[in-house]
Amino acid sequence: MGRLFDGPWPIVIIIIVALLLFAAPKLPAMARSLGQSMRIIKSEVKEMKNDGKPEAKDGTDPVEGKIVNHPQSRPQNGESGSADGTDVPPSNRV
Repeated sequence: MGRLFDGPWPIVIIIIVALLLFAAPKLPAMARSLGQSMRIIKSEVKEMKNDGKPEAKDGTDPVEGKIVNHPQSRPQNGESGSADGTDVPPSNRV
């Protein structure tokens, strides 16, 4: 009688058979949930590894809120706008 639980394999086989009998309808949902969890864990580990490293430059520097004066952006013939090339919306009050 004691020989059934001498090793781990009989217990593993009993657990697998019980899962197949009682949880068979839920297995696809459980596998899908496990896959989503693994993807989330992988992405978080990747983010943790890249956390301290500088981002790769693609050749373009970000604009830091500076106003760029382009010749076509200047006000023409009575349009409202300031002299530095910024666009000021017209007043709606009468």
